[in-house]
Amino acid sequence: MNTINVADLLHLSVEERLQLVEDIWDSIAADTANTPARLPLSAAQREEILRRSEAHRNNPGEAVSLDEALDRIERSLG
Repeated sequence: MNTINVADLLHLSVEERLQLVEDIWDSIAADTANTPARLPLSAAQREEILRRSEAHRNNPGEAVSLDEALDRIERSLG
């Protein structure tokens, strides 16, 4: 594995750094897609996931679709 100096990365443009972050995130998602246990979660994160899952099971009608959530976000930014 090649060593990358973080200072060198900071010389990249914002767009290049965003692309790098996206590429790294995609690689993590691909590596953990079939083995989610490889993605470390804190106890608090694990508890929050369980809390939200239980809340959804108890009230599935309160959920909104991804499209609706994105629409709400876009409206709040506009």
